[in-house]
Amino acid sequence: MASNESWQDRIVVDPEILVGKPVVRGTRWSGEWIVDLLAQGWSETDVLRSYPKLSAPDIQACLKYASALMRSEKVYPIRTA
Repeated sequence: MASNESWQDRIVVDPEILVGKPVVRGTRWSGEWIVDLLAQGWSETDVLRSYPKLSAPDIQACLKYASALMRSEKVYPIRTA
């Protein structure tokens, strides 16, 4: 991604696409799906080779989006008896 570009420039939410799941702009590929591919052991090269419409900055935007979600998550410990 360009230094002045944020994940919000590449990840969009449109209720008409995948029922509003965040997707890479101009595609129907959800950020969740791309992060899942990477979590399954796919390399960035594997993803780009299999899905040539994606770019390396798109993959980085998906990872940054996932990171932002995790940073904003609130966890409250629950005591059990």
